[in-house]
Amino acid sequence: MTAISPRGIRSRRDTSPLSRTVVMVLLAVPTVYFLFPLWWLLVAATKPFGEQFSGSGLWFDGFGLFDNLARLTAQNDGIFWQWMLNSLLYCGVGAAIGTVLSAMGGYALAKYDFPGRGAAFGVILAAVLVPKILFTLPLYLMFSGVHLINNPLAVLLPSIVSPFGVYLARVFAAQSVPDEVIEAGRLDGASEFRIFRAISTKMMLPALVTIFLFQFVDIWNNYLLPAMVLGDDHMQPVTVGLVGWNASHVAVPPSLVVIGSLVSVVPLIVAFLALQRFWRAGMTAGAVK
Repeated sequence: MTAISPRGIRSRRDTSPLSRTVVMVLLAVPTVYFLFPLWWLLVAATKPFGEQFSGSGLWFDGFGLFDNLARLTAQNDGIFWQWMLNSLLYCGVGAAIGTVLSAMGGYALAKYDFPGRGAAFGVILAAVLVPKILFTLPLYLMFSGVHLINNPLAVLLPSIVSPFGVYLARVFAAQSVPDEVIEAGRLDGASEFRIFRAISTKMMLPALVTIFLFQFVDIWNNYLLPAMVLGDDHMQPVTVGLVGWNASHVAVPPSLVVIGSLVSVVPLIVAFLALQRFWRAGMTAGAVK
């Protein structure tokens, strides 16, 4: 038999400079593509008021961010900050309750054997494949029938349901919560809910943060449903409010829409940076035993 030297094995596993360069280019192109609008938004929002669409759109030309924020606050008696507060309320409450429900549903599907478990999981997978926009009109008709139009519950109730969150929770629970730990808790006399609350959720914490982030971003970006069920300006989230401003070029200067758009993405960036340690761990949970 011919032995293969460790150096030979290592040389075949090492990547060449050309392959590394190709990979870096393939990663850099979509990164620049997705970050380009955010960079333009940052540059435009910091320009003096009224010059957002003039000059170079890719580099700074003067600084008027604080004056722009003051004008944004003064517009319509500061309704923009009411929109931001509404969005934080809808996203925070909806994502928190949705994460809890997703964790409970995914945990039950992963760790309990009951009749119809496979069928229930199949229905959840099918719901993941259905675009949420298809539910908008039925939800509007349903909420109209129960007199929930112009009510925050019309936005919160659909937000707490996440088939994709249940799917992720089921996958992570199956990988990160050993059956032996559950059996040990039962032998110690702990109830099923206590095992889930005190033991399983701690093991699933990275996954729960991942689900929370996905839910938060999904609710924040939701536009069509709030636009249909919320007619009162003071109840609308920031996405609906900015679109309304953009539609009224005479009443609201377009520069304010640009400035407001920059402010509206700040909570998403803060949430991602604050929770990225858990999020990155959650995406790789169960990959290595």
